Amino acid sequence: METTFDYVIVGAGSAGCALAGRLADSGDDTIALVEAGHHDHHVLVRTPAALAALLPRAGARNYGYETVPQPGLNGRRGYQPRGRGLGGSSSINAMIYTRGRAADYDAWAAAGCDGWSWDDVLPYFRRAECNERLAGSDDDPLHGGNGPLHVSDLRTPNPFAERFIEAAQQAGFPRNDDFNGEEQEGVGWYQVTQHAGERWNAARAYLHGGNKRDRACNGGRAHLRVLTDTQALRIVFEGRHAAGVQLVREGHRQLLRARRDVIVCAGTFGSPQLLMVSGVGPAAHLREHGIAVVHDLPGVGANLQDHLDIVLHKRVAVPELFGVSFGGLARLVPEMLRYRRERTGMMSSNFAEAGGFLRSRPDLPEPDLQLHFVVGMADDHMRRLNFGHGYSCHVCVLRPRSRGEVRLASHDIRRAPLIDPQYLSDARDLDDMVAGVRIVRSIFAQPQLAGFGGRELYSAGLRADGSDDAAVREMIREHADTIYHPVGTCRMGMDAMAVVDPQLRVRGVEGLRVVDASVMPTLVGGNINAPAIMIGERAHDLIRYAPRVMLRVLESMEA
Repeated sequence: METTFDYVIVGAGSAGCALAGRLADSGDDTIALVEAGHHDHHVLVRTPAALAALLPRAGARNYGYETVPQPGLNGRRGYQPRGRGLGGSSSINAMIYTRGRAADYDAWAAAGCDGWSWDDVLPYFRRAECNERLAGSDDDPLHGGNGPLHVSDLRTPNPFAERFIEAAQQAGFPRNDDFNGEEQEGVGWYQVTQHAGERWNAARAYLHGGNKRDRACNGGRAHLRVLTDTQALRIVFEGRHAAGVQLVREGHRQLLRARRDVIVCAGTFGSPQLLMVSGVGPAAHLREHGIAVVHDLPGVGANLQDHLDIVLHKRVAVPELFGVSFGGLARLVPEMLRYRRERTGMMSSNFAEAGGFLRSRPDLPEPDLQLHFVVGMADDHMRRLNFGHGYSCHVCVLRPRSRGEVRLASHDIRRAPLIDPQYLSDARDLDDMVAGVRIVRSIFAQPQLAGFGGRELYSAGLRADGSDDAAVREMIREHADTIYHPVGTCRMGMDAMAVVDPQLRVRGVEGLRVVDASVMPTLVGGNINAPAIMIGERAHDLIRYAPRVMLRVLESMEA
């Protein structure tokens, strides 16, 4: 196997696929894309509703991490599913396409991340997006119609999700038909990263286009080598220059050398872990694990942020909802056959079909809560099954103040890192979650939902008048967990705790970048898959064109 490439990219998740595909399309540089997991040519990846099989437990396509015990959650360990294989978490997520608000990105720029304001990043969102509502047009100022990432409305939306939207309107919240439009606030249907009823993950978008015969997964690009089932062990430095990546493939250790850059796209947990086992990170922590320090960079692994989420469930006897029952099982077989024939029906559902962005208080300038309405009782990441049918609604705080960290459990990257989100370490996050619970219960109480009766699973004893905040707080501590949006552990910026600069270059070393959600300085107000892909798109231009621009500047100065 060839062992020297222009670029060695570690991690074929959302950002890694976008970056690798764009680099391969824009030049003749040789690229190695290294991925620890399998290819994504699998029915469980293609079928949207199959996320119910992939999400709940660790396996070949899900790292299934756990956090360290969380004092804010009564000492419980949180669950942190992360995608393993081509597409990364875009292969196991709920496919929701949201971007956050313009103010989120403007705040990045104001904090020192030049080139990352909303006006700077919007072109990359549009370049990535192929929104079916535009029918191939690029005339919309906020959406793209010709990008590789298909974005669509659900083919067979569940009518019960429409009842949730109407109930929220009855509770006084406005309807919104495009959360990525001029205004984010309101309730409505989510658009999803699907095409013709199938999941359209980042690998389909940027590597192989869904062609199952493309076993190389490189879209026929001879200069792009996609190495699945290949574990990166560490970055190899020559002095302070990242010269390559040591890896294990088919039981043998190899060194892939990079002529230009080693680019780490291993995700919010994997990227800081790889930097630290390679000698870049907090020096004292590295020495604890016997790792020689290449560069003392204290921000590596710090600044972990996540959307902590609480779910309210209600059991109702409505067979159109997902559920565990004899009737539900009997319905499953014809629905599977329908999906095989038409790519429609229940199997095309992403479960979290509708939702909203709301303000916990009317005096706030922007929504601070997000709802995900699920057409089933999704209890404990679908790891706990409750007999019968029902619905549920998630609520999370969009801009939490709590900050955690990722640390090493071992010098061996094959051992899971120590993940400590420090949920609810800032008391204001708990206050906002209490407000969110009250809002969800007020929606449940509206005629469009209340008319079906039923009983809430864990919140049935709460008072309708809001006079029992202590009980709500205890329910949150006992049942809240992630909604799968960890970011920030290789933070972008220019201060001493920043890990990468605005060009995504690791500070203090050469030939090394990080390109994924770990570089986000702060969480955006929404789901993070689309922003991660945007980061991969923008990184391409920074890598491909920024050196040329700098050369032209220098030449003009000399002239």
